[in-house]
Amino acid sequence: MEALKILEGKPSLNWEYDEEADVLYISVGKPRAAVGTDIGDGVIVRYDAKKREVVGLTITGFRARTLQSISEK
Repeated sequence: MEALKILEGKPSLNWEYDEEADVLYISVGKPRAAVGTDIGDGVIVRYDAKKREVVGLTITGFRARTLQSISEK
């Protein structure tokens, strides 16, 4: 299997939180077009298929999960 680049070097990370949808978007560098693949538990990895590198993550239900996790401790 061909290697997939994940956070090589010291890239800047950008994020945006959609409060209404409860979704956190994290981008490596500026947000860009990408292919998304659901890796389970509401986490979607976005990657540039041509360059074979991860360009971001999308996390659904972020606030709900965080509050649930905190209340369980």
